[in-house]
Amino acid sequence: MTDQQTAPAAIRPADAPRAPRLHYAWIVAGVCLLVLLGAAGFRSTPALLMEPLNTEFGWSHGVISAAVSVNMILNGLTAPFAAALMDRFGIRRVAAVALTMMAVGAGATVYMDAPWQMMLCWGVLVGIGSGSMALAFTATITGRWFLARRGLVTGVLTAASAAGNLVFLPILAWLISAYGWRSASLVVGCCSLAVVPIVLMLLRERPADLGLLPYGQTEEAAAAAETAATASPAEEPKGLRALRLLRQAARTRPFWLLAGSFAICGATTNGLVGTHFIPAAGDHGMVETTAASLLALVGVFDVVGTVFSGWLTDRLDSRKLLGVYYLLRGASLLFLPALFARTVHPSMVVFIVFYGLDWVATVPPTIALCREWFGEDAPIVFGWVFCGHQVGAALVAFGAGLVRDQLGSYDAAWYGAGALCVIAASCALLLRAKPQPPLATATGVPVTA
Repeated sequence: MTDQQTAPAAIRPADAPRAPRLHYAWIVAGVCLLVLLGAAGFRSTPALLMEPLNTEFGWSHGVISAAVSVNMILNGLTAPFAAALMDRFGIRRVAAVALTMMAVGAGATVYMDAPWQMMLCWGVLVGIGSGSMALAFTATITGRWFLARRGLVTGVLTAASAAGNLVFLPILAWLISAYGWRSASLVVGCCSLAVVPIVLMLLRERPADLGLLPYGQTEEAAAAAETAATASPAEEPKGLRALRLLRQAARTRPFWLLAGSFAICGATTNGLVGTHFIPAAGDHGMVETTAASLLALVGVFDVVGTVFSGWLTDRLDSRKLLGVYYLLRGASLLFLPALFARTVHPSMVVFIVFYGLDWVATVPPTIALCREWFGEDAPIVFGWVFCGHQVGAALVAFGAGLVRDQLGSYDAAWYGAGALCVIAASCALLLRAKPQPPLATATGVPVTA
């Protein structure tokens, strides 16, 4: 691919060949998809390690869950600052370092023999690395490379990341049953390292590096954007901006309603079901590979539910959508303890399909409400709302492990999660529509719309 082939028309020689039909943005999106799928394998592994580590080392569910909680908290705290790191050091460097960090963390677990080592490897190293590959990575790629199809690409990457988190489970469960838990750690570590050369060879920072415009942008719009950027004052560093926007948003009621409801979203998905569904099914005699396959099915229907939720968000009130999503999720969790059995039966399949449709259906309306209340600052504010999601997930991941250790079953955790969903639905319904500024008449007197 030459500069002449990809340069904008304003600077392209008259006899230069036409640009290739496949815009390089789609290659970048493909690399991004591969990175996110690879990172998803790390997030799915701890659920499978619960019983093997308990058997080999005698570590309690609470101790193992504590390492998972550290991972989730650092994952959430890293996300708002990852964009600043990518601006400062470049997407390729950050992605390569993050993937290497996750690979080292996963690979080092094969030598661990104390809980603090799991917290360091799986909690700190994998947590920070995966946090750098979360929302900020997707948002930065789509923001730089796409103007047209930006929403579609964002939705596909988000859904694929969430689904990949669960689809890897059957493969890893088979590895653990056949070769032991260390084999799963080594495989996900090697897969992560294998992606690094692809990132370094194919990922590019900006379209301009190849003489391209973002996909869907016209030359006139690019010239206007360049003029506006030249005339505007120096941009505030994103790290400082993230902290400033957090301080401003935290003074508003909508932020806490959104962050609170999304924290419960994380608590009832990644924190509880994603971490403890497999060991809970094992308590009732279900084979680990079977339980992992059920969670993989959740991932498949998650894609359908997320896309359909985005379609509904464009047409219906996001507050009401969130309220319905959380109420239905809570009702399903209240029924779950009665559905566990040694074998899979139709009622459990119905739960899996229903829960999969609802897994991250809350994301599109939550983003829409952030956009409604916080305007152009919505991406960064949503980063902090997502941080709340991960904190909620971490607290419940740890708390559910303690419940299992103290009571001998997860039943109380499922019932408690159902009650939390009622609170989340209430938060969504309490969030009023943002008041619109009054319209002005020709005489300048404001009138209500």
